[in-house]
Amino acid sequence: MFAIRDDEAGAFDTPELTTITITGVAATAAGELIADQAAAPIAAHVLEELLEVTDGNPLGLIELSGALTPDQLTGHQRLPERLPLTERVERAFLDRYRKLDAAAQTVLLVVAADDSGHPAIVARAAAALGAPEEAFDTAEESGLLRVSTEGLMLRHPLVRSAIYGAATSSRRRQTHRALADAFAGTAHEDRRAWHLAASVDGPDPDVVAALDEAAQRSSRRGGHEAAAAAWARAAELTLDPHERAQRLLNAAGANLAAGRPLETDLLTRAALVDADDPLLRADLLQLQGQVEWNTRSLHDGYRIVCRAAATAAPHDPAHARILAMLASALASFGAHAVDTPSPSTIVTAPAPDATVEEQAADALLRGFTAVIDNDWASAATALRRAWDLPLPATAPGLIHANLAIATMHLGDDERAIRLHDLQLQHARDAGAVNMIEHALTRGVVFRIATGAWSEAFKAAQEALLLDRNLGLDELAAFPLAELAVISALRGDPAAPQHLRDLDAELERHPPHGATTGLVRGLAHWAAARQLDVTPATALHHLQQIDLPVARWLTALDRIETAVRAERRDLAEKWLDEIRCFAEGADMAWAWATVHHARAVLGHGDAEEHLTRALDWHATSPRLPARARTQLALGEHLRRHRRRTAARVPLREALDTFESLGAASWAERARQELRASGETARRGTNLVASDLTPQESQIAALVREGLSNKDVAARLFISPRTVDFHLRNVYTKLGITSRTELAALTGDLT
Repeated sequence: MFAIRDDEAGAFDTPELTTITITGVAATAAGELIADQAAAPIAAHVLEELLEVTDGNPLGLIELSGALTPDQLTGHQRLPERLPLTERVERAFLDRYRKLDAAAQTVLLVVAADDSGHPAIVARAAAALGAPEEAFDTAEESGLLRVSTEGLMLRHPLVRSAIYGAATSSRRRQTHRALADAFAGTAHEDRRAWHLAASVDGPDPDVVAALDEAAQRSSRRGGHEAAAAAWARAAELTLDPHERAQRLLNAAGANLAAGRPLETDLLTRAALVDADDPLLRADLLQLQGQVEWNTRSLHDGYRIVCRAAATAAPHDPAHARILAMLASALASFGAHAVDTPSPSTIVTAPAPDATVEEQAADALLRGFTAVIDNDWASAATALRRAWDLPLPATAPGLIHANLAIATMHLGDDERAIRLHDLQLQHARDAGAVNMIEHALTRGVVFRIATGAWSEAFKAAQEALLLDRNLGLDELAAFPLAELAVISALRGDPAAPQHLRDLDAELERHPPHGATTGLVRGLAHWAAARQLDVTPATALHHLQQIDLPVARWLTALDRIETAVRAERRDLAEKWLDEIRCFAEGADMAWAWATVHHARAVLGHGDAEEHLTRALDWHATSPRLPARARTQLALGEHLRRHRRRTAARVPLREALDTFESLGAASWAERARQELRASGETARRGTNLVASDLTPQESQIAALVREGLSNKDVAARLFISPRTVDFHLRNVYTKLGITSRTELAALTGDLT
């Protein structure tokens, strides 16, 4: 067996021997290789970056992953711009470089310092550093430099890292200064700014100004990671403490938008050391609280945001009111803290001539406070007042976000879907990963309620893949709980597996943030809806649901299950709860639930209650609940020997259940129709394939007409990863092209 580099193969001409070209290891093998060596599980996007840097070289993968911290491996902390090379890797890739003359080494260092590969730029920079034109020929003849129509590139990504790492710090700074000068006057201002930043080792106002401009450009086009890096580097080069804290705030906000909560937290803590301006401190505390309530402790996040509101109150009452509103929103989802004043007491009411933004913040603050007090009439009045205000699109994002959140408390499904879809579109346009995940998961809740289960399933899959791809494991339980609920409501054979996946995730990463109550509520609902569960076990799960939002979603299930489990006392108590909510909030679905529950409990004439429930359902978008009431009415009529009358609601219920893909409910409706004397045909729905969640999501986006590049941007993965999964999709579906995929009918979830 002989081994030789590709660029030296001409010197070893042996046609009689079989030749095998060794390529880099694939993603799966790379993950297994690193798992045996690394100090922590590696996130998918980190693995992808290591594969890009090493081109799948096994030595590089092992050595580089071994040099990373656990937070870097799991994706909670971004990787350094230049990955640290070990001595073994440097030795493996620097042999030929060290044999070259100084001029050729200069050329290679310039190429290593800038990955644009632009021949004219590299030539200008190399000339400024004293390398003659013929040095390029020497570098190319060494096999380390490749010249193609795409530009200049080094033989292997690790060659680039090794050459750059081997240079002295002063030599690297000189190289970056030469490159910055070479980029001057070109369209590549961001590259010039970064080379300027790398060319200095201390504060420099001109470099800081260039980085500020680069960060702003990146932010405008949705490049939040690049913006965060530029502002963070600008802060390092800033002398004035206030200006440094402001730039760290900008970097922290950009990191949060990019889905980097740990880095956001680190930057806010660093900025608070320098920040003495109270409004700047308030903004930093708000970001710190946001990280806390999203990834760690809802209660600590609430306490920090209350501090932010109190800090801002004497200096900017309008801003303080927004922060107090935010704190009250957290409290409405169960947040509390000892020795922390109620948000409503931190600020005063706005003036009569207050702006629309101030009025909206105040109405939301009063509405959330009423929710905390279970005063549903006052909550509904205040929240509807907030929704009705002509709030401009330029209003603070916290107000718009909480207008959408407020819909959860009243179960205003249509408004909720509209506001969250608008929020999702804005987040996609801005490339704000954190808000994409937020809008997706919240929107799913209402699609579950209204029966848009296929859309809900796809959205939950996208949110889950986003969490996995970005290493946001602490957020993954929410979309997993939604997937478990949808599959359980459908009576899907995969429902037990979805529940097991959720249970495993809750074991690894117990929810601690703002979604804790909702995640646990959904988890118990999914467990209670399993086909083989007994009434007693189902009731045990449903009794654990304590967040009002989740209690309203599951109200009918809880009451019916309590009756089946012979706990009429609980059923009556839960009926009283939903009745009080209906009287205050006056939502059609709530009144429909009240009347359906009264029929279940035998309060008066069952047919009258079920008929009244259907009257309320006529003005509600909750199709699953309406179909359940139609089924209940049909069952009641059939049991009372009114078989002809029973067929109408039973047919309507069956049609809805089949359109929803609710197999167990549809079968129950069919049985009732057969018992009424009518033969019900079984619906013919396409069966989902055995696609993985990522394959399913990619297939759905390709069917919508998105290119591989657009799909990659949507899911925050590389086009190469999209292509890999798309080939698997074709194989599993027995097709060979995007055209055939687009022509398929049915649901792939």
